[in-house]
Amino acid sequence: MIIKNAYVFTLEQGFVKQDIVIENGYFSDRDCVPLEGEVVIDAKEDYLIPGLVDVHFHGCGGYDFSDGTKEALDAMGKYELQNGITAICPAAMTLSEDMLKGVCENAFEYASDNQTGTRGRQVSRLCGIHLEGPFIAKEKKGAQNPAYIREPDISMFHRLQEAAHGLIRLITIAPETDHAMEFIGELHGQVHISLGHTAGDYDTAYEAFGLGADHVTHCFNAMPGFTHRAPGVIGAAFDTTHVMPELICDGVHVHPSAVRAAFSLFGAERMILISDSMRATGMSDGAYTLGGLGVQVKGNRATLEDGTLAGSVTNLMDCMRTAVDMGIPLETAVRCATYNPAKSIGIEALYGRIAVGAYGDCVLLSRTDLSVQNVILGGELVTL
Repeated sequence: MIIKNAYVFTLEQGFVKQDIVIENGYFSDRDCVPLEGEVVIDAKEDYLIPGLVDVHFHGCGGYDFSDGTKEALDAMGKYELQNGITAICPAAMTLSEDMLKGVCENAFEYASDNQTGTRGRQVSRLCGIHLEGPFIAKEKKGAQNPAYIREPDISMFHRLQEAAHGLIRLITIAPETDHAMEFIGELHGQVHISLGHTAGDYDTAYEAFGLGADHVTHCFNAMPGFTHRAPGVIGAAFDTTHVMPELICDGVHVHPSAVRAAFSLFGAERMILISDSMRATGMSDGAYTLGGLGVQVKGNRATLEDGTLAGSVTNLMDCMRTAVDMGIPLETAVRCATYNPAKSIGIEALYGRIAVGAYGDCVLLSRTDLSVQNVILGGELVTL
């Protein structure tokens, strides 16, 4: 496939007008002379960006990752792909070990069956698993089920990683809980560790980052606030330059001023846009579930019965557009929804960038309104 006349997103220069070749499923440095029968797309000077990478979402289209079924992953993968999210690292909720084991086994089997993301099956590439629990703090449980919260357990993680055949790439923990520091110190080289759903203070978070934690789960949400005498996890992350914080830009979870402040604090190279979407995303208002808890959805807001926010109902592409509407430069928003999340879980060689040797996954966006014009997965056009 050849894509001509596109303003292509690059990490080094922002948008540059150029032609792109995808060959055998990967971006290629071959010249742009069409081969016989090769598909040529005229981008008509629209934006060409890498396929988006969501490292923290739970579900969409009526399904949830924690359902633990192939049907759920298929439905989620189709919805995500049609919205330009070509790679997914879905998040499991706080559940029992047996339930999490089933989720991990299902994800591995599914990823194995769809390893290249092509073969005529139009679903997003499942590139990892995010365990958003159960090693969190009850005080900051958010929409997580308190019945299954437990202390960090190295042996349990190894059992789950064995069930996942190494597919767990990210895990959220509360650093103030018993055995958390031991967990971080021993496992930080085997999985990316994120601080979240935590009541921990600055000193505790700073120690955890020093031991190797390198990620913050939905910055500002389910953690102490960032204040001048108690800067908390956010302050500790700011002072530890290898840490990459997530942000939900759905217009509900974080005020636009706080979004702009976070980008000013951490910069374009560190921020990660996520959706944290739940099964109601892409569906109508009504009653749903998340991790076994009842959720009411009205408009773009999902809440538990007590009013606690229960994830979002906004996909990552819409979150990226919302970030731009909030004043984040387009080049920055694109990087934070593509390359940065891929880098945060160690898969940036193949995902999240338009570069020779990376998967040929990309999205054409209108330069007028950022609407999706085409989605390309491994050099194949996706039916929208």
